[in-house]
Amino acid sequence: MPEKIISEKTFPFQIRNNLKPGDMGTLVYLHGVIYEKEYGFDYTFEPYVAEPLSKFVLFQSDKERIWIAQDNEKIVGSVAIVKFSEDQAQLRWLLVVPAARGYGLGKTLVEKAIQFSKYMGYRSIFLWTLNILPAAAKLYQSSGFKKTRENPCRLWGVRLTEHRYELTLQE
Repeated sequence: MPEKIISEKTFPFQIRNNLKPGDMGTLVYLHGVIYEKEYGFDYTFEPYVAEPLSKFVLFQSDKERIWIAQDNEKIVGSVAIVKFSEDQAQLRWLLVVPAARGYGLGKTLVEKAIQFSKYMGYRSIFLWTLNILPAAAKLYQSSGFKKTRENPCRLWGVRLTEHRYELTLQE
């Protein structure tokens, strides 16, 4: 009898919502080193992540949440929903480290963010991403987000095009 071939990876991650000491620094660090290595971003990307993340940590409301994925005690991914207005949320800080890719972690994180936003009564979610992140765009589109805007720019030492995506949750 032939051996059974396992075609899907087992989901080995734990996902939590509570912040612990070191989480914010780790998330800023991971964003900085991954985006530098994979896309050539310079050191100015870290404050772009750190400033709004620190405000989120200090002033988080009940209508906001962060999801942190871990492999044992090591952070391997994140996403957050940030209140933009009473009826609109912003999806931020989606990140999956290279070693954790291919397990469906990004999709799981985005699904959790969407479900939370629906539960909180938001009418829509928006996010900004970049043209150099086609896998992220595919994930957002498969979750129902539609591209609504493009903005060519130079950020973090690189020529890019920002893409805004929106998802309507309720009319």
